[in-house]
Amino acid sequence: MSFLDLEGKSILVTGVANKKSVAYHIARGLLEEGAVPVLAVRDEAAVAAAKKLFPPLDVFACDVEKEEEIRTLAAQAGRKHPLLHGMVHSIAFANYRDGLKPFHETRRDDFLQAVNISMFSLAALANAFKDLFAREASVVAISISHTAMAAESYGYMAPIKAALDSSIAFLAKSFSRFSEIRFNAVNAGLLKTSASAGIPGYLENYLFAEKATLRKRPLETREVADLALFLLSPRSGGINAQRHVVDAGMSVNFFDREIVAPVVKIR
Repeated sequence: MSFLDLEGKSILVTGVANKKSVAYHIARGLLEEGAVPVLAVRDEAAVAAAKKLFPPLDVFACDVEKEEEIRTLAAQAGRKHPLLHGMVHSIAFANYRDGLKPFHETRRDDFLQAVNISMFSLAALANAFKDLFAREASVVAISISHTAMAAESYGYMAPIKAALDSSIAFLAKSFSRFSEIRFNAVNAGLLKTSASAGIPGYLENYLFAEKATLRKRPLETREVADLALFLLSPRSGGINAQRHVVDAGMSVNFFDREIVAPVVKIR
């Protein structure tokens, strides 16, 4: 038996987009551990793409902006997988149609749509699946490492991810009234994903992050997935309502000599 003890356990994984996505690496890791990933993606086109990546797996379509589709997802998945041992929330969306703008110029409709998809969908999915979860199931949300840092290129998504992080504690508390289901967040540093490529100015920040990590090389998507796998497993049974930063030490290294020197021209 593997140390993680995930063999045979069914885990709902949302957000598989392509081989660069965090959700892809989590699903792949689950398969390596003998678990049974159950995939949920946005629409039928995404179903076809996910099926090419994971032909043997069940893949369902669900637009989380629509409550009725969330209920349908729970019903469809539940018929084939009546007991789920966990869920991965790896869903985020921001409309950058207007390009990079100051936060105070954020459009209300864009912000509220991003809240609905990127944050509230966690609570909506958890509620829809609550009767399918094993009593000691684990729910893991993929978030970001810094929500209090005003990274302009990330726009209004950092406040939304901060709300996602806060919801982890509230969901853990409310679910504790009838279960031992755990909720945790994996707070990842900057990654090279297809989704991040659509964020204006992200590349420059990613290159900075590469220099800012203690090891002088960027965080790898699989490293984020590995932390999620641990949190999904029974081996993390005592961990609940927490955010877990994985950033290769970037958050303690902003004053690294190699970063400071070009700014103040130290020789």
